[in-house]
Amino acid sequence: MISWKEIALSAYYFSTLRTRRREAIERAAQHREPVRILFYHRIADDVRNGWTIGHKAFADQVYWLREHFDLVSLAEAQNRLASGRNRWPTACITFDDGYADNRRFAIPLLLKLRIPFTYFICTDPVLNGTPFPHDQSAGRPLEVNSIGHIRELVDAGVEIGTHTRTHANLGNGISTNQLISEITGSKDDLERAIGQQVRYFAFPYGQHKNLSNAACRIAAEAGYVGVCSAYGGYNFPGDNPFHLRRFHADSQFIRFVNWMTVDPRKRRQQHDFPIDELTLPPETAGP
Repeated sequence: MISWKEIALSAYYFSTLRTRRREAIERAAQHREPVRILFYHRIADDVRNGWTIGHKAFADQVYWLREHFDLVSLAEAQNRLASGRNRWPTACITFDDGYADNRRFAIPLLLKLRIPFTYFICTDPVLNGTPFPHDQSAGRPLEVNSIGHIRELVDAGVEIGTHTRTHANLGNGISTNQLISEITGSKDDLERAIGQQVRYFAFPYGQHKNLSNAACRIAAEAGYVGVCSAYGGYNFPGDNPFHLRRFHADSQFIRFVNWMTVDPRKRRQQHDFPIDELTLPPETAGP
């Protein structure tokens, strides 16, 4: 059943469609198209929760994205942001945590369609084979990816990133030693396990209150070339490419489309976390 919120959002979307189209034409002419970065958690048809999207909803979104966007890696997104010019509607796909259920449908679909994506994992649960803390506290422990699963993704060419060791909140108040353990330690753990460099880090929770400049500096010093937030936001050409803003891929298609077509209200109200002017090291840029 369609909720009244979906009806209201649909009405808003169609009432602003002309504005969206006009602004899209203007952005393309000025090479000012933003990069939209989506994050998913778990794609499954069972044990639904707030961070699960069903198979059909995910497939509908992926095929719609493939039709309307240039789907690129995070590295290519950074290159476009750093260049200050991007003409084409551009999007990236990422996953957080590391749910084994993603192997059933989502990952095979993306690999089949040759769509790049980045897979962020919490290293302790994956390396130890234990459920994520938030699932345990909710009384619904779900299967996590094994390190063998992650190595298979590496062999398939998937970018693997870290999401801390323990899914910790890295906002202000956490000690420097804890930040180093969660950010640098997870990178070291994962690199030893998969035998290659880990280039990207995603903040758990990812809201303003869960970020800090201290954490970003530690990530840069550890050798990450980019960090991902999750408070919702568009990445415009010329923005600092070290900080990649993401928004959740909502299971309601109208909410998903509303974000992807650049909601004029959200664009005007976007309030970015003011991280230091960390820059992308030039030797790490690449496809």
